[in-house]
Amino acid sequence: MKRVIRLSIKTKDRQGMTLDILRILNNFSVDLRSLEVKPGMIYAKMYDDLYIDLKRLKEKLLEQRDVLEIKEIELLPQEEKEKYMKTVLNATDEGIIAIDKYGKVTIVNQAVQKILKIKEGVGKPISEVIASDFPILDTIKTGKSYDHVEFALKNKNSSCQYMTSGRPIWDEEGKVIGAVATIKDMQSVMDLVYSFTNPSMTTFDEIIGESEKIKKVIEMAKIISKGDSTVMIRGESGTGKELFARSIHMASPRKDRPFVAVNCAALPDSLLESELFGYEEGAFTGAKKGGKQGLFKYADQGTIFLDEIGELSTHLQVKLLRVLQENKIRRVGGVDEIPIDVRVVTATNRNLEKLIEIGQFREDLYYRLNVIPITIPPLRERKEDIPILCEYYIQKLNRKLNKKVEKISSKAIEKLMEYHWPGNIRELVNIIERAINLCDGKIIEKKHIILQEQDHIFLMNTFKEKEKSLLLKEVVAEAEKKAIIKALREHKSIRKAAKALGVSHATVINKMKNYKITNG
Repeated sequence: MKRVIRLSIKTKDRQGMTLDILRILNNFSVDLRSLEVKPGMIYAKMYDDLYIDLKRLKEKLLEQRDVLEIKEIELLPQEEKEKYMKTVLNATDEGIIAIDKYGKVTIVNQAVQKILKIKEGVGKPISEVIASDFPILDTIKTGKSYDHVEFALKNKNSSCQYMTSGRPIWDEEGKVIGAVATIKDMQSVMDLVYSFTNPSMTTFDEIIGESEKIKKVIEMAKIISKGDSTVMIRGESGTGKELFARSIHMASPRKDRPFVAVNCAALPDSLLESELFGYEEGAFTGAKKGGKQGLFKYADQGTIFLDEIGELSTHLQVKLLRVLQENKIRRVGGVDEIPIDVRVVTATNRNLEKLIEIGQFREDLYYRLNVIPITIPPLRERKEDIPILCEYYIQKLNRKLNKKVEKISSKAIEKLMEYHWPGNIRELVNIIERAINLCDGKIIEKKHIILQEQDHIFLMNTFKEKEKSLLLKEVVAEAEKKAIIKALREHKSIRKAAKALGVSHATVINKMKNYKITNG
C-alpha cells in the first residue's frame, strides 16, 4: 500500500523557490500528486512507492537556501477546505447535488444518496444518476432558478415522488458554469407542513391572562368547544391561534381522537389537495401503491385545524365547501365518496371579507367556516396581562434553559408595558427568553430587556463588550431568524414572506421549523 506524505515547507518568498523544491523532490523519486503554493509556504502531497528516507528528504530540503521550516501535516489546505465542505454538506438532512455546465455531477451529499437510493455519482452525467428530465438541466440552459418543483423517479418496481429547488452558478463574467439543487422526499415535506400530535398537555390552562378581553375569549372558547360547529379563529400573527385550536379540541368530546394541524400556505395546490383528501393508486406519477387516505380521513372523529385558510386556492375552496356540506370526501383520482366525521377549526390573520370582495375567497365557504368566530386580541390591547405572562414564561423557560431566575423587576415591566408589541405573545416569549439568557442573577432587570428596535445595537454591543468569537453559523442563524420573523409580521402569509425574502415558501417553512418560529 502506498504511503502518503504531506509536507508544509515554510520559505522566504522569492522567485524560483518552488522550482528549487521540485528539483529536490524529483531527486528523491517521489510521486508528487499535489502542490499548493502561497507566499512563503509550499505544500506538497506525494506517494512514496520506494519508502524513501523521509528524514533525509527533510534534511535535504532544509539545506536548500531560504527554506526555513518543514513539517508533516495531516491535510493540505485545499484538502482541509474540501473536508470541511463535505462535512457541512453531509450534516444536513436535505439532499444537495451540483453539476457543471456539461451536466456532470460535481457534488453529491449523503442525504441525496439516501433519499434517491443512489450510489456516489460524481463525474457521471446527472441524466444517468437521477433522470434525463431532472429540472436542474433546464437551469443550465436558461440560467433560471426554480422552486418547489415536483418530480418522480422511476425504477423497475416503483415510482417515488420528490420535491426540488435549483439555482444556477455564475462565473465572474455572468456565464452559467453549473447549478445546484436541493432534493427532499415528499414525506419530509409533509413533516414540515402538518403534525400529528397528541395534544394531551395543551389546554385552556396554558392560555395565560387576567384581562377582561382575554377572559371573555377563553370563556367563549370553552363554551363552544362542547359542540361540533366550525370555528374560525382570527388574530394577528403571534397571538396564539393554534393554542386556542388545540385547547378547543382538548375540551371537546373529541379529545381522545386525532388532532391534525395543517398549514394551507405551505404546499402547492396539487400536493395539498392529495394530502387533505388522499388519492387512489395510480392517480398521478409517484402515487403510492394502494393510494393514501388523506388528512381528513386520518382526523375522522377528531379535529382538523386548517391554519392560514386565507391562502387556500379557489379550487380547494370548492372541495372544502363540499366536505362541509356533505361530510364526505373524494380522493384524487377516485369516484367513491367516503363519509367522514370531522370538526373543522380554521385560523387566519388575513381580511377574508376583503378577499371576498376581490373574488379571492368564496362567500359561501366563508359562512360555512365562520359559524363561530373567535377573535384573539393583540397583546397591545391587553397589556395588563404582561406581568402575569412574564411570570408564567419565566418559570417555563427556566426549565428549558436550566436557569433559576425568580422574577422580573418593576422597571423591566415598565419598559415592556411601553412597547407596542407587533409580534404579540410570540415576541414577548422571545424577549423573555433572551432576558433569561442575559441575566446573571435571579432578577431580570431593565437592561436585560432588548426590544425589536434595539436588536442591532444590542448585538453589536454584545460582540464588543464580551469580545466573544461566535461561530459564523450562529450569526447567520440569528440573522435568518430575525429576517423571517420580520417578513411574517409584515406580509402576514408564508408565501408573501417567502417572496419578499427571495426564497421559496418551502425554504421559509423549513427555516421556521429549525428556528421554532410559528405563524399562529
